[in-house]
Amino acid sequence: MFLSEIEKFKQINHYPAFFPKAVFFDMDGVLFDSMKSHATAWVQTMRFFGFDFSENEAYMNEGRTGASTIDEMFLKVHNRNSTDDEKQQIYKKKSEIFETLGKVRPMPFAYDILQKIKAQKIDIYVVTGSGERTLLNNLEHNFPGIFHKDKMVTAYDVEFCKPHPEPYLQALKKSKLNPWEVVVIENAPLGVESSKSAGLFTIAVNTGPLNDMILLESGANLILQSMEDLTNQWERFCEAWN
Repeated sequence: MFLSEIEKFKQINHYPAFFPKAVFFDMDGVLFDSMKSHATAWVQTMRFFGFDFSENEAYMNEGRTGASTIDEMFLKVHNRNSTDDEKQQIYKKKSEIFETLGKVRPMPFAYDILQKIKAQKIDIYVVTGSGERTLLNNLEHNFPGIFHKDKMVTAYDVEFCKPHPEPYLQALKKSKLNPWEVVVIENAPLGVESSKSAGLFTIAVNTGPLNDMILLESGANLILQSMEDLTNQWERFCEAWN
């Protein structure tokens, strides 16, 4: 399974090799078990401001910045982008609700896979559309010694959010690596689209309620069912490209 998908990836992209020197991790739904809280906060916030917004829409929009998610709803309902004031009011409300929903815990087995990768001396980056400062600040607390601010791309660093390739292209630029020297770990359709558009090998870990086919149609090279699955399969994946 791994070898055939790697060979297909190389052929489609006309890459001379595949030898990862860095892994780019999405944050919500990959490192933190936070998507249920995000979905609840978005649904409650949008309804507070008079928008019909479902939990499924929250998962389908996962990966966008808050500003982009708000603009998508305004375009759908009002045929215009939201103003800066509207963005600030709505996102402030969303963050307030998110904070009331309890402490977000790390995704089970996330630290295990991070430690495995660090032991291999492979660089680790975070590439997230999130602007939730509590989660960004908690990376070091929950995953000590793993993450560094110079190896992060967040909502505050990009002009265009996922599914645009800019977040992953920025991380690629920071890493100074070729696209065939990177693996991406994602869980969201828009994140997968972003990574694929950047020309990167993408493992989708389906930690949410969406059907695997949605992630495959978004461009995932491989689908795994949990971070535990990723942790258990990692050695086999490495053997396929070593």
